[in-house]
Amino acid sequence: MRKLLIVLMLGLSLHANEIIIKESMHGVNESIEKLKTLVTQKGFVVFDVIDHTQNAKDVNMSLAQSKVLIFGNPKGGTALMQENILVGLDLPLRVLVFQDKEGKTQMAYRNGTWIKNTHSLKNDALITKVNGGLDMLVSEACK
Repeated sequence: MRKLLIVLMLGLSLHANEIIIKESMHGVNESIEKLKTLVTQKGFVVFDVIDHTQNAKDVNMSLAQSKVLIFGNPKGGTALMQENILVGLDLPLRVLVFQDKEGKTQMAYRNGTWIKNTHSLKNDALITKVNGGLDMLVSEACK
């Protein structure tokens, strides 16, 4: 029962921060590659992949496998930034792909509602589109 409460509290905490985590059926590298392919197929621009694990190794530290895919749609991002230029602090979009303590691969991203609320945006239609797109991309990459 205690474990169930902890899991529920963690879920509520993550939901409150609009962080969504999904388990991938693949390793970190394959998950990143699948996501990159899907993102590109949907017309997004892949800006970079940050390899946190390699960066840790470069300073003689260790870290479980962890990479971030940075991507976006300049048309959608620009529309949001026209409403509030400070949105640029949270764009482009990012998905963190990491190996958890149990060795499972997880994919995490911030729900677009977080950006909307943080920057007091009014463009509900575009935020809904961002949320649906992120959910679809990550869900498909996890398969």
